[in-house]
Amino acid sequence: MADQKPKIKLAVYWGAACGGCCVSVLDVHEALFTVVEHADLVFWPIALDFKVKDVEAMPDGNIDVTLFNGAVRNSENEHMAKLLRKKTKVLVAYGSCAHMGGIPGLANFSGKSEIFRRSYFDSESTKNPDKVLPQTKYKIPEGELTLPEFYEDVKTLDQVVDVDYYLPGCPPQTERLVEVFMAIVTGAQLPPKGSVVGARDKSQCDECERKKSDNKLIKKFYRPWQIKDDGETCFLEQGVICMGPSTRCGCGVRCIKGNAPCRGCYGPSSEAKDPGAKMMSAIATMIDAKDDAEIEKIIEDIDDPAGTFYRFSLPSAIIRKKIS
Repeated sequence: MADQKPKIKLAVYWGAACGGCCVSVLDVHEALFTVVEHADLVFWPIALDFKVKDVEAMPDGNIDVTLFNGAVRNSENEHMAKLLRKKTKVLVAYGSCAHMGGIPGLANFSGKSEIFRRSYFDSESTKNPDKVLPQTKYKIPEGELTLPEFYEDVKTLDQVVDVDYYLPGCPPQTERLVEVFMAIVTGAQLPPKGSVVGARDKSQCDECERKKSDNKLIKKFYRPWQIKDDGETCFLEQGVICMGPSTRCGCGVRCIKGNAPCRGCYGPSSEAKDPGAKMMSAIATMIDAKDDAEIEKIIEDIDDPAGTFYRFSLPSAIIRKKIS
C-alpha cells in the first residue's frame, strides 16, 4: 500500500474584517470533509484554541497555506500579517478586505482624528465628558495595559507584506475556495504568483443574463428602492447603479440573480486597474444630456458616488484616501 500523501498545514486568520470570510470557510458544507482529509488546521483562532505564541514557535515556512482575510487597520493586524508571512509558504489575500481594503477601507475618506472624534466624543450614544481616548499603553497598579495602535490609514494586505495569490469576494464564494484549495493540495498547475484566483478576467456583464439594448442613455439615476425593477432589464438601463461593467466575474452573478445590483466586491479585471475610475467612465457614456447644468443635475442623483464606486477598493485605488 502506497504511503498516503501528508496533509498540508492550513491557517486562517482575520485582520480588520467582519468575520464573514471565516464563516465562508465553514460554508463549504460537506466539502469540509474533503478539506479535513487533506489539511490540518494549525492556526484558526476564531474557531479553535490557538495562541499567537504557537505561531511564533513554529519554524519559518512551517505553514503551507494561510488564508488571511481582513484589511490592515492597526498595529496588531500588521504584526500578524508579517508573522504569518514569515511562517507561510503560500499566503492568500482572502476576500475583498485583504485584497483591496474592503468596507473598512472606506475609513480612508476620514482621518484618524475625525474617526476618534466621532466615535468617542460626538456620536449620539456616547457620554465622555472627560474626553478620554484609547491609549496604546496605560499603567495600573497591577501592571501595564496595552492596546494596538490605530493607524491613520487602512491598508491592503499586499501594502504590508508580499502576497502570493488573491481570492476575491465579500466573502469569496465557497465553491471557488474549494476549487483553489483542491488545486493546491493536488499539486495542480497554479497561475503565476500575484494572480487573482477563483475568478475570471471578464466583467460581471459578460455573465449577466439580464436584457441589454443598444440604447443605454438615461436621464436620471435611481436608488434600487426608488424604482420597480422588472427583474429582466439591465440595472444600468433602468438608471440603477450596478458595478457590473467594472467588476470581474466568478461569483456567479448571485446578487444580480437575487435582483440586487452588483456592488463590486470581486474587484476589477486586469484591464481595469481602478474600478471606480472604470465605473465613472462607463457612467459618463450613459448620460443623455449635452448641457453642463443638466449633466450635473443627473450626476447629483447618484447617492454617495465615492462610497458607491469605491465601496470595496479605496485603499488599493488610484485616489486611496481623502487629503485634508
